[in-house]
Amino acid sequence: MSIATGECAPVYARHVLITGGTGFIGSALVERLLALDIRVSVLTRERNRARRQFNDRVAALESLAELRPEDAPEVIVNLAGKGLESERWNPTVKQALIESRVDTTEHVIEYLHHGGAGRTRLLISGSAVGYYGARGERRLTEEDEPGDEFQSRLCRQWEASALRAEPLGIRVCLSRTGVVLGSGGGMLGGLTPVFRAGLGAVAGSGRQWISWIHIEDLLDLFLRFMADESLSGAFNNTAPGPVTNREFSRALGSSLNRPVWLRAPGWALHLLKGPMAHLYLTGQRVIPARHLADGHVYRYPDIRSGLDNVLERERRDATK
Repeated sequence: MSIATGECAPVYARHVLITGGTGFIGSALVERLLALDIRVSVLTRERNRARRQFNDRVAALESLAELRPEDAPEVIVNLAGKGLESERWNPTVKQALIESRVDTTEHVIEYLHHGGAGRTRLLISGSAVGYYGARGERRLTEEDEPGDEFQSRLCRQWEASALRAEPLGIRVCLSRTGVVLGSGGGMLGGLTPVFRAGLGAVAGSGRQWISWIHIEDLLDLFLRFMADESLSGAFNNTAPGPVTNREFSRALGSSLNRPVWLRAPGWALHLLKGPMAHLYLTGQRVIPARHLADGHVYRYPDIRSGLDNVLERERRDATK
């Protein structure tokens, strides 16, 4: 109980298992949970790497079979998946992108079917705003139907696998995440050096929408899922202020005190990225309607405050 407010502190979990825990989002979540004195396990293909990354502060597992029944996590956060930009897309790579997400989720469901459901009460499973496909100017909420293109089908399969936990009595929250802004990785990891060098450019027409979220706001939403047992189903985990590519590019240039005069034409992006260029030249105008209806307050609701915070953190880290 908080003496100052008289409110009870949120109860999150005693033990959380994270798949994809060594990635950009997963590692940030690990650090947040450890700061809250929550026990963390990470499912990984490289146990020793995970141990080094977290200085042996987490239990690094290579298989869910390593979990003893009495050690079953109360919460599983399922973030594993091959990066969409890790390889140039072709049919084989696209299938690998799907399998890297769906297969891991199926392993989690299999684990829950064979005893893990006795203690596990919540599955937070990854998805993305790509679920909606390219929709132009339309404002999209959780009530909108999915698109019918590669990234949409990928997200639909990922979500369908996770929802198989519901018949086991496990609450499922699906995180349709936008572009995540944070230091040390994500979209800004590749863009910031280019813009800092004065080579930042607007992609294509610049009118395509970018639905984004600051990493700290995303972690807040994960903790909200853990604390509020009334929450289930799909959530748009994005900031309330999506921006166009042109607005994003100019905001990043302004935060770095660099002009943005260039434009990367669509044909050049197709030549460079192949079918993946579709991700850069189209977008979704996604609104986190469910979070806003509940009165959730974002730390970084607008793009400039989010970018300024990330870049300031990077500057502080560089001087340490």
